[in-house]
Amino acid sequence: MKILAISGSLRDGSASTALARALAALAPPGTEVAIFAGLAEIPPFDPDDDREGDVPPPAVARLRAALGAADAVVICTPEYAFGVPGVLKNALDWTVASGDFANKPTAAISSSPSDLGGDKAYASLQLTLRAMQSRLVSGGGLMVPLVRKKLDAAGRLTDPATIAAVRAMLTELARIVARLGG
Repeated sequence: MKILAISGSLRDGSASTALARALAALAPPGTEVAIFAGLAEIPPFDPDDDREGDVPPPAVARLRAALGAADAVVICTPEYAFGVPGVLKNALDWTVASGDFANKPTAAISSSPSDLGGDKAYASLQLTLRAMQSRLVSGGGLMVPLVRKKLDAAGRLTDPATIAAVRAMLTELARIVARLGG
């Protein structure tokens, strides 16, 4: 199984990127996790630049190719101003008309230093993914409250309960992919 992990944060050392990296360490045997690194290069979405037959901007083409090559997607996002970061929403907007998320097994992970775990970003991201007809795992994914207490100084996930939740989510993604014949 090939999982594409997307971090919604551009910040060096972000918890969202650390969680995306943790997916590779916690993935079941036979699972490959690739982290999409081109979010900052994606230009602002303009529907006039995304008509049928148009060649998308190179960064958008890379995102779409990565999504097409993946059996499943996990999006890790922080919460900014009670929502997902603009750069992440912008990237997702580029995939609406192309249908890259349609029926794609997908999970959302939100994280926050607060005890709410980025609940508003989580809800917002799930609404967007549902609008794009992605196939969300049960419950949509997971929220990670007090995230900085769950990562060590090197950015590795150390909290046993969160590790177990991530493993369960990855196992469910694998089941969905197998059910779909991926």
